[in-house]
Amino acid sequence: MAQQGAPDPAMAIEMAKQEMDYRVALFNAMVSSCYDKCIDKRYKDGDLSVGENSCIDRCSSKYWQVTGIVGQMLGAQGGMHQ
Repeated sequence: MAQQGAPDPAMAIEMAKQEMDYRVALFNAMVSSCYDKCIDKRYKDGDLSVGENSCIDRCSSKYWQVTGIVGQMLGAQGGMHQ
């Protein structure tokens, strides 16, 4: 039995799994969104063009920036309700 205040190892593992699932889903959503916006559907070359590379870089940066802002806003709301 876990001591008072000590984290339960099974609970910690489950929370880590949920966090990993969330991160994977977030990453997959970013890849899908940026791919749809930036990649030419007519594959002319095996590598990304300079424009596609630049678009992917900007898109992924903005995606993580917005995700961070939304997370902060949700965290602030959660703190106000407690």
